[in-house]
Amino acid sequence: MMIDALLPLFVAFPLLFAGITAFAGVRFRWSSVLLVAVLAVNLAGAAAFVAVTADGSILAHQVGGWAPGIAIPFVADAFSTLMLTVAGLLALVCVIFALLAGTGRNRLFAPLVLVLMAGVNGALCTADLFNLFVFIEVMLLASYGLLVIAKKGEGTLRSVIGSRLYVAFNLFVSTVFLAGVGLVYGAAGTVNLAELAGAARESDVVAAGVAVCLFALGMKAAVVPVHGWLARAYPSTSPAITALFSGLHTKVAIYAIYRIYAVVFEGDPQYLWIGVVLFSATMLIGVLGAVGEDRMRSILAFHMVSQIGYILLGVALFTPLGLTAGIFYLLHHMIVKASLFLSAGAIEHRYGTDRLDDLRGKVGREPVLAVAFGVAALSLAGLPPFSGFVAKLTLITGAIDNGQVIAAVIALVVSLITLLSMLKIFNVVFAPTITGRTPAEEPASSSTVTQTRTATPLRLAAPALVLAAVTLCLGLGAQGLLDLAGTAAAGLVDTTAYVKALLP
Repeated sequence: MMIDALLPLFVAFPLLFAGITAFAGVRFRWSSVLLVAVLAVNLAGAAAFVAVTADGSILAHQVGGWAPGIAIPFVADAFSTLMLTVAGLLALVCVIFALLAGTGRNRLFAPLVLVLMAGVNGALCTADLFNLFVFIEVMLLASYGLLVIAKKGEGTLRSVIGSRLYVAFNLFVSTVFLAGVGLVYGAAGTVNLAELAGAARESDVVAAGVAVCLFALGMKAAVVPVHGWLARAYPSTSPAITALFSGLHTKVAIYAIYRIYAVVFEGDPQYLWIGVVLFSATMLIGVLGAVGEDRMRSILAFHMVSQIGYILLGVALFTPLGLTAGIFYLLHHMIVKASLFLSAGAIEHRYGTDRLDDLRGKVGREPVLAVAFGVAALSLAGLPPFSGFVAKLTLITGAIDNGQVIAAVIALVVSLITLLSMLKIFNVVFAPTITGRTPAEEPASSSTVTQTRTATPLRLAAPALVLAAVTLCLGLGAQGLLDLAGTAAAGLVDTTAYVKALLP
């Protein structure tokens, strides 16, 4: 069997076990064990495909052996396999946290997560605009259920409002994207990316249709000015689901923007200035939005918007160095942001809130979480020796080399504001760990102090610590990931091999 024939299993395998786990009863725990096992296998398979595509090889498979244009096309290159691997890692870590925190004990949790992963994997592997739409919808359908999952008695009005916003907005985005796909098909007679290669340069109608698709993906990625939905919706659900979504949903949209612009527009430079302006504004407005927030997860959500601007700046530069930096930044950010959300989730689970004013002086000694949050926060701000430093240095260098000095300056300023914002959280929540102070609001003899001074259980702190260790390792051994990102970038600069692999 050719290895490319295994690509559809990234969708079929999670869907199969989603159906199996859906029959789990309320008291059965085998579905949780099976969920973790399936995600572990998914991660191992993705890592194996990274090894296969690391030299620039491209694997393509037409499902069922049907002719191109009829079959669902699956393709894997260095870019997609890197995304599959990091997405698989985050899903596994976040699911383990959810199971330990209680969110994952809902009987529908396992099947919903597996359907979500099937949609994510399909979106990262497909080479067809309509099938991209289908897989995004599969991903979203599971997400609608995950948004409202909470432990019994812990659902809130805030979660209902956030879920309603998330559903309404994404339905609108899906409608816009589908309209763009229809316009492309009407003009070109195909929605296969290989057959659309360079078509935007030859047809203004195709260019307009694909632009509509990119606009919809930009909204889904929370690019300014359509970013407010993310900052309101993501913090409204449970901490584990927030962390899971942070590494998957917007990142699939970003991946699709990179891929579609590279193939259909062939990196046409005449439109890149639009991206530079929008993504620079996203960096700045996102970080300024975080300044006015008073909840840990709300602050992190706005920083997520800001960092999306950094990631997409790479495609707006569309040079080998710029694309390499953008891809490296994308992978780094998926790991770091999930680590930060998991740290915030552990604090919220332990102390019942993530509001800074409520946590001030009430958090006891939290050495493990302090290290995990501190490492991830410094990486997010771009300090050495963490992966964020390599990502920002490479991106700023690429911007300067491309003559985008203003964008580079904005990136530096935003990094400073990000650092100050992270210090704000750290000083309020984790200062007692560093200074040795006890919570000031309660008498020293109070039993409440004894309770609050007990650190968060290691099982809840470990997932954030694991991802923080990953960002440190990626910073110290950055050259390996930079080489892989460079291979992925080369495949975007020259899409010839990608197109040939898909065409008969």
